[in-house]
Amino acid sequence: MHRSLLTGGSPVLGGVSVDRIRVRGGRGLQGAIAVSGSKNSALPILAATLLVDGPVRLRNVPYLSDVDNMCRILKALGMRVDRHANGDLELEAVDKTVQQAPYELVRTMRASFVVLGAIWARRGQAVVSYPGGCVIGHRPVDLHIKGLTGLGGRIVTRDGYVVLTGPVQGGTVFLGGNYGSTVLGTANVLMAAVLGRGPSILEGVAMEPEIEDLCHFLNACGARIRGIGGHCLVVDGVDNLHGCEWTIIPDRIEAGTFLIGAVMTNSPVTVMGARPEHLLAVVDRLQAAGAQIESGPDFLRNLPTRSGRVAAVDMTTLPYPGFPTDLQAQFMALMAQAKGVSVITEKVYPERFIHAAEMQRLGARIRREGPSAIIEGSDRLTGAPVMASDLRASAGLVLAGLVASGHTDVRRVYHIDRGYERIEQKLQDIGADIERISDG
Repeated sequence: MHRSLLTGGSPVLGGVSVDRIRVRGGRGLQGAIAVSGSKNSALPILAATLLVDGPVRLRNVPYLSDVDNMCRILKALGMRVDRHANGDLELEAVDKTVQQAPYELVRTMRASFVVLGAIWARRGQAVVSYPGGCVIGHRPVDLHIKGLTGLGGRIVTRDGYVVLTGPVQGGTVFLGGNYGSTVLGTANVLMAAVLGRGPSILEGVAMEPEIEDLCHFLNACGARIRGIGGHCLVVDGVDNLHGCEWTIIPDRIEAGTFLIGAVMTNSPVTVMGARPEHLLAVVDRLQAAGAQIESGPDFLRNLPTRSGRVAAVDMTTLPYPGFPTDLQAQFMALMAQAKGVSVITEKVYPERFIHAAEMQRLGARIRREGPSAIIEGSDRLTGAPVMASDLRASAGLVLAGLVASGHTDVRRVYHIDRGYERIEQKLQDIGADIERISDG
């Protein structure tokens, strides 16, 4: 058993945490809870440092196992990676000849495939393992490939690896898919385009705040990207990028998770560091259910003014600025205790309902019909042992445990450590009866 030198994370055995989280429900919450830096912003920005000549200093980088894994990949690609005492990460390319990201590292998380465009653009050739499957459904990388070849790349596959060669010429590509724009695909193609020999027009790109953050970071390093925040990015290629200092945006999914938890427990909780403009769809659904939410420039606050349970409301996940798929499981936990019947429809990853069966173990009444789940709210959930299937499912189960009678043991918490920094400590600090138990 050891603790990560980069992240200071929870104990792991053979690379996987052997902890579980125990929640004793029925306690109200009170106080302020702080949001860490965004995982979904930090990972592509870390990959983008491969493009840069000179040191990059990143602030507000969360202590997460996914960040740790990305740093391992970058080290294998010739990057120096240092975590300072204040939490800042400093990175610099010291060996720019390495072109291959091996399977044993890329398989640890799908997001690592985002190094493909940066390696190709900066080092002339990229050899990156295909990512593995995903429990939340089919997540192909065909749009990544389509976009990179649209910029002039030549791609062959060999022994499970994507081999990308040829100069980055630039061009016009469309990145929309059957379920909306691809976030990681947008990041991958964008990183290649910034060092292109000619201009690039990227149509149908993802509009997520994390893509905006990547664009602003790249511009701070000398890139020339226009149209940030819209569905079309215009990129004028430059010869090189220089280092900079950058602060990662707050994690909107963590903020939404804590806000939903406050509504579930009908508690006066202020989520500090949240950016309300990133969570408009979430606040809309919570207010429709009867919650009173107050917002400011960098906080969201639940005001426990209602009596009784929230009302059941329907919700559909959509690409940003719609309701995030990464908050679907947490919202399902809320609806499991709501008054009435609600329908949750998943339009981003239609198979993302594995957590429903585990919530049923707590007494939730959930029925799956195609890409939708029908939830009949209950006024009583009961604690039980449950198994997390993925990152956001684990967060949903922890929230359900906050309101279930008795205690709920959430196992496989290595999933939650991928995207939530010290979640049990943060919830303890506002009154939750929650602890991490090591079985190792």
